Amino acid sequence: MKVVITGGGGFLGLKLARTLLARDGLTASDGAKTALSKLVLLDAVFPDHMPSDARLEALRGDVSDAATLERVLTPDTASVFHLAAVVSGAAEADFDLGERVNLDGTRRLLERARRCARPPRVVFASSVAAFGGTLPPVLDDSTTPTPQTSYGTQKVIGEYLIADMSRKGFIDGRSLRLPTIVVRPGKPNAAASSFASGILREPLNGVASACPVAADTGVWLLSPKRVIESFLHAHDLAASAWPSTRTVNLPGITVSVAEMLEGLRRVAGESVVRRVRFEPEARIQAIVKTWPARLKTPRALAMGFRADPDIDTVIRDYIADENISVVR
Repeated sequence: MKVVITGGGGFLGLKLARTLLARDGLTASDGAKTALSKLVLLDAVFPDHMPSDARLEALRGDVSDAATLERVLTPDTASVFHLAAVVSGAAEADFDLGERVNLDGTRRLLERARRCARPPRVVFASSVAAFGGTLPPVLDDSTTPTPQTSYGTQKVIGEYLIADMSRKGFIDGRSLRLPTIVVRPGKPNAAASSFASGILREPLNGVASACPVAADTGVWLLSPKRVIESFLHAHDLAASAWPSTRTVNLPGITVSVAEMLEGLRRVAGESVVRRVRFEPEARIQAIVKTWPARLKTPRALAMGFRADPDIDTVIRDYIADENISVVR
């Protein structure tokens, strides 16, 4: 089985790649467990240290470039995990870049997938940024997407394209609306949600962190561990598990910034929490306030997707998974 991961050089892409290489296979369209024979990662940039495996190939390129996609999605491609995207803050700041990568890149990838020998399974990383505007206190599976950012709009268009191409039998698509992923390792990125990881990651490493939103700001979040599980679970579900819609809101937990810091205090101590300072930033606040913080996800739970138990577990898992020596 040949598998492609777009955005394969990013944190989630590499984490997914390592998990796939360690697994005994994926479920194919006929329901049989099939061994991974080839894993192709596509991204503009890759880290210096990549997994060493004969099945792995890393290709530098632009997901919106048709010639690149032709090299990557060869006719024998069985599955695609489409994670490549210009993140929320960057897509809002540079409209043309967001349109080219998030919209044109997705459309061209799907057009190329149509030409595979058999309809490939396509798992698409969408976002709860699909929602916005005047929202009920708690969203559920019937809430209509009304994105208020370019990033959210581009993600919703991708969902509709995947649903329609699946209806036509060109692909077997599954779109996952991801909560904010916490805790992301490494450096802050241009995502408006970057602060949610930064106020935990930086203090644990002995570095001060500025929080651009108020303490009562709620975040709907999911850990990296759970999101990788979700990608694989979504892939392995039979097509019959997606009869009415090809999009699902992933389960998460609602945590305010204040509750995140309380969890940090319980896990790492007061001296670590003191490294966080509040520095309001109107641009970030304007984006984040359009995102939902409370969702009911009965469909996802019934399909077997799982949330994290609590913020303390999320923080402890990050410390263990990344081998963090907490600076107190």
